[in-house]
Amino acid sequence: MFPVIDKKETGLNLRRIMDRRGFTVKDVQEYLGLASVQSVYHWLNGISMPTIDNLYALSELFGLPIDEMVCGNRPRRNCAPMAKCEREKHLLAYYMKAHEKTAA
Repeated sequence: MFPVIDKKETGLNLRRIMDRRGFTVKDVQEYLGLASVQSVYHWLNGISMPTIDNLYALSELFGLPIDEMVCGNRPRRNCAPMAKCEREKHLLAYYMKAHEKTAA
């Protein structure tokens, strides 16, 4: 089967990523230097996709590889609520905080 991007699912995934990282549509629009927020809303609603240049920039902004932002019909290792690496970082940060409190 030829791999195809699912615009709707990619939009939902971008929304989840933005929410998780605390970015607004306006933040993304300003970061990318877009004339209006309409393009970002079109991506989030699955109407269109960001250009590869914008995906590359979003990858930097979100701290994620492009492949974790784009969803399609090929077998996925990502598009999960939180990637394994992110969970491990979160758990390590939690452990370190808890350890600091018990050491004090």
